[in-house]
Amino acid sequence: MKILAINGSPRKDWNTATLLRHILDGASSQGAETGLIHLYDLDYTGCTSCFVCKLRDGKSYGRCAVHDGLTPILGEIPDVDGIILGSPIYFGIVSGMMRCFMERLFFPYLVYKNPPESLFPGKIPSAFVYTMNVEEKQVHEAGYDVHFSSNRMVMERMFGCPCESFFSYETRQFEDYSKMVFEYVDPALRVEQADKKFPAECRQAYDLGVRLATPGKQEEYA
Repeated sequence: MKILAINGSPRKDWNTATLLRHILDGASSQGAETGLIHLYDLDYTGCTSCFVCKLRDGKSYGRCAVHDGLTPILGEIPDVDGIILGSPIYFGIVSGMMRCFMERLFFPYLVYKNPPESLFPGKIPSAFVYTMNVEEKQVHEAGYDVHFSSNRMVMERMFGCPCESFFSYETRQFEDYSKMVFEYVDPALRVEQADKKFPAECRQAYDLGVRLATPGKQEEYA
């Protein structure tokens, strides 16, 4: 069994990446092989609307025909047994690099039927990790949850299995807040709150990894 995590944050050792590593540690505890991809290390674009993946009887039907830094990753994904996407939230949605990745990952599998179908060659569990500066109540007030629900629906449609959403709110953004212009909340309080709750979130992430690597376990949380 192989579980692959995709980090859509430009930072490799901060909130999003740390949670992804704990998920992979949980999966490893169940014997899974794991891998972590940092999107900001790659050179690629979003979907170019070439539609080669939709050509009837085309040699790239169901596969992205663009060749760049994403090509080997997209080629690896059909062989994994579980996938986790992770991204910070920028202005209410995932990072630009994650969004470009999602376009390239999902569109080739999408079959224009009513209802839509997926060409993904199997069924695999998935998860989406979101980290953000705002409070949970603001997520609902600002409508962020519409974006999160849409991502979950697409993941489940493409991969044919439940997708868990994992949220980390009011994250610690900086090592040293005194160097930053930050009057959004009391920095000292933010540091105290974040440093107190983040270890618990890491344990929850570990448990998510255990579920992803345990057949039938994730359905209990769908």
